[in-house]
Amino acid sequence: MNYTLKSKTIDLGDGKPVTIETGKLAKQAHGSVVVRMGDTMLLATAVSSHEAGEGVDFLPLTVDYREKYASTGRFPGGFFKREARPSDDEVLVMRLVDRALRPTFPSDYHAGTQVMIQVMSADKEHMPDALAGLAASAALCVSDIPFNGPISEVRVARINGKFVINPLHSELKEADMDMIIAGSDDSIVMVEGEMSEVSEDEMVDAIEAAHAAIRVQCQAQRELAEMVESSQPKREYSHETHDHDLRNQVIEALYQKYYDVAKQALSKEERSAQFSAIKDEYKASFSDEELEEKGALISIYAKEAQKEAVRKLVLNEGIRLDGRKTTDIRPIWCEVDYLPRTHGSAIFTRGETQSLTTLTLGTKLDEQTIDGALEKRSEKFLLHYNFPPFSTGEERPLRGTSRREVGHGNLALRALKPVLPATEDCPYTLRLVSEILESNGSSSMATVCAGTLAMLDGGVPIKAPVSGIAMGLITDAESGKYAILSDILGDEDHLGDMDFKVTGTSKGITACQMDIKIAGLSFQTLKEALYQAREGRHHILNEMLKTIDKPREDYKPHAPRIESFEIPTDMIGAVIGPGGRIIQEIQADTGAVVSIDEIDNKGIVEVSASDLDTITAAVKRIRNIAFPPTVEIGETYEGVVKTIMPYGAFVEIVPGQDGLLHVSELDWKRVQNVEDVLTEGELVKFKVTGRDPKTNKIKLSRKVLLPKPEGYQERESGGDRRGGGDRDRNRDRDRRDRGRRNED
Repeated sequence: MNYTLKSKTIDLGDGKPVTIETGKLAKQAHGSVVVRMGDTMLLATAVSSHEAGEGVDFLPLTVDYREKYASTGRFPGGFFKREARPSDDEVLVMRLVDRALRPTFPSDYHAGTQVMIQVMSADKEHMPDALAGLAASAALCVSDIPFNGPISEVRVARINGKFVINPLHSELKEADMDMIIAGSDDSIVMVEGEMSEVSEDEMVDAIEAAHAAIRVQCQAQRELAEMVESSQPKREYSHETHDHDLRNQVIEALYQKYYDVAKQALSKEERSAQFSAIKDEYKASFSDEELEEKGALISIYAKEAQKEAVRKLVLNEGIRLDGRKTTDIRPIWCEVDYLPRTHGSAIFTRGETQSLTTLTLGTKLDEQTIDGALEKRSEKFLLHYNFPPFSTGEERPLRGTSRREVGHGNLALRALKPVLPATEDCPYTLRLVSEILESNGSSSMATVCAGTLAMLDGGVPIKAPVSGIAMGLITDAESGKYAILSDILGDEDHLGDMDFKVTGTSKGITACQMDIKIAGLSFQTLKEALYQAREGRHHILNEMLKTIDKPREDYKPHAPRIESFEIPTDMIGAVIGPGGRIIQEIQADTGAVVSIDEIDNKGIVEVSASDLDTITAAVKRIRNIAFPPTVEIGETYEGVVKTIMPYGAFVEIVPGQDGLLHVSELDWKRVQNVEDVLTEGELVKFKVTGRDPKTNKIKLSRKVLLPKPEGYQERESGGDRRGGGDRDRNRDRDRRDRGRRNED
């Protein structure tokens, strides 16, 4: 054995111990750990270059998370049968870990750094996404990479009124809150989750419960790092060279100029132009030789002066870049039914941020199949977010869907999912697409608002309208001052200390996403931000409802029509028929599209078509099969001739139930060939005359509905008087014998 294994066990007293071990796998990585809970195991590795790239003044951090299909004993789908590009679920986990780790690196560390987390084994109950942040941080802790950690992530869910840390997958189905929280010993750094209209205090309680578990996990990482520190000390580096005298000179020369421009409440374009002019004018005072030597540093210090001026303007005077007070919301205008041929559309514009969102209604066949390594499921609600470069006045090539677009779309989806109607109220598959046409502020929150309006415009009976707002924070450690900002601009996001997005209805919160760039944010400040966000959300919601305040009474005329209903599970086979014959026949005859699924021990039928008459015809036939009407003796029916035999015809009495119309019951006169009277596919009227006492089979007759031929009764009753009684009886007996032979 050529390795030395070191491990720590984290026990929160919930029967789900977590072990972290290092020294056994991936020893050429700068840091590697295996994290295990139950039979779920993650391998996390961290590697970082020793030198920063030329001209790089930021941290080039890459976080990668992959769920291996072998971890659950499955083959990947597709032709090549190997893992390909990451799924949306994997991308979302990457973003969660990245957002938690990035603030914890030294601000002057600029070497390319890669953290990889791979799910190597999964038992489908212990969810690996809740362990990814812990694994990544532990790999960095045992490495020589400079890192101001540890941090950790946990999932917290409220199940039956109690907060559960890292619940099992089966338990999560009963949760009304589902959040991933990341933090260090003394602060929360990242929050993301969805919930069912909860209060601000309930959300803070959940974060506090998660933080208690995070502190325990951080302590375990420190103890593990101490075990390996002697053989793996942190590396020394020098990625920044500063001129403190030059910094003081630049800040002294430019701070007040930036401050004066920031007070003018200019537009984004005008403000950017004037800020650039201030820097360019100052740099023009230097010679070419000086700029070649110090130009990059001057630009860095000018940015510091600009940031400080904007922050001090807010803290000292309560004035923001666009002239608003800290609680003001930018002007809002909305419009619905803008696009004539979509199933619903809405424009939501708040300040310089604009979303044009469309709604498309589809059938069950339009559901998205998620075929991941850990689970296979289908989704009836899709939300896609597109952020083209022109929305910020940029020119750049389109390279497919970015991680940012996946993350922002998922946040909006989580915000709206709790208010979606039940399937029986809206059987459609729903797709919202948000096209961001302008962006200076939170476009994900604009997507939430526009998505609500588009569904109302499309007639989707959502439980309640949802609005969203992005909050910011500016703090000053020396003075202790802080300012919470409602409806932040893009610049306030970059220059501030917090980006906190909150969505909800008038009753409570449905989703949140928070990134904090400073340590030590108190829960009291967090509560203040949440309550200020509630006021902003309600203002935005009221502005939205001035445009449309409830779902339209009907879907758009060009939207597909769908009717969904439940049938007994034991009748699913009868509706489908042998080899699908019955369901295919219903679709061919009516023109409707029919799908049947067994969900939660219920047979769910969905019938879709472009018009109501088609749906009605198909539904009637399916209901008649699934809920067959009782055949009444003495009643007259009309049914289709299904099959013709020499001894009679099999006809449909009611859908799903056939009976024999014997040749002797076709007409009062003798019928030699059944085909002379009936043809297959023909509608025929008949009467149920009784049941055979021996076989209980239903007896049918067509002739009783026909008038008797003239003299028929007389010949039958007068045979003996004409001396032909015996002959008539023999003839009747021979006819019966022939009928039996034909029937046999």
